[in-house]
Amino acid sequence: MRVKLLEILYEWSKKPYQKIMKTNLPWNISEAELKHYHKESLGYHLRQFLKGNNFQVQAKLENHDIFHILTNTGTTVHEEISMQYYLLGNGKRSIYLFTVIVLGTTLFPDYISLFIKAYKRGKAAHPFYPLNFLKMLQQPTERIKSTFKIQ
Repeated sequence: MRVKLLEILYEWSKKPYQKIMKTNLPWNISEAELKHYHKESLGYHLRQFLKGNNFQVQAKLENHDIFHILTNTGTTVHEEISMQYYLLGNGKRSIYLFTVIVLGTTLFPDYISLFIKAYKRGKAAHPFYPLNFLKMLQQPTERIKSTFKIQ
């Protein structure tokens, strides 16, 4: 029931969030274009992530998928919440992040140890959340992770 509640809230809030809160420009990149990136690159890993999860590129939300790749975080509800904790530890601040953390912690207190661990991992990494990942799609994913100490 609590998973379904958060999924409904996400679907309900996604479009307004994209239009109102996200001021960045969409990447205007297709999955077909991502196919041409080298197998070690962030662009290639983005394509693999999208294909593996049956996702499409979502305008203005591309960084979110990159965060999944770099932090090696899954897409279940509690993993999504843990990724927001990771990003909080890394220095990111947004209304969306705080909303997910408050709702997620309230609805999933049984995962608090996972959330705290993610926060500490984010704190240990160099801040990477504000990077322009569109310009980094050709870079090797592992180089980005090692440079920013992303675990």
